[in-house]
Amino acid sequence: MSDIKVISTENAPAAIGPYVQGKIVNGLLFASGQIPLVPATGAMVEGGIAEQARQALSNVKALVEAAGSDLSKVIKTTCFLKDINDFAAFNAVYAEFFNAPAPARSCVGGIDLPKGALCEIEVIAAV
Repeated sequence: MSDIKVISTENAPAAIGPYVQGKIVNGLLFASGQIPLVPATGAMVEGGIAEQARQALSNVKALVEAAGSDLSKVIKTTCFLKDINDFAAFNAVYAEFFNAPAPARSCVGGIDLPKGALCEIEVIAAV
């Protein structure tokens, strides 16, 4: 069995349940889904989908960097939107974080998310 390393950083929100922020296995980071919580306070960032997407993606970036990687090495993202009608606004912010070639991605809408968040993002990245 390969070594498994737990990733933890104060630059992303602490887990709000029985899980870790991320794990590295065989050179891949599996990051838990990030909602738009401000790491320093644990409170939801104020604003709509753009502000929440920016905070969630900033949290993802902090986790990826804590693992010793960067956003250019993100292989796959899974994005969850409370309202699929926010898809275009979400994409505009997402494009600020991921340059071409962007990661592979799935996006699911119309679901309830923890703490009433408008979005959640999880990633798999090379480290």
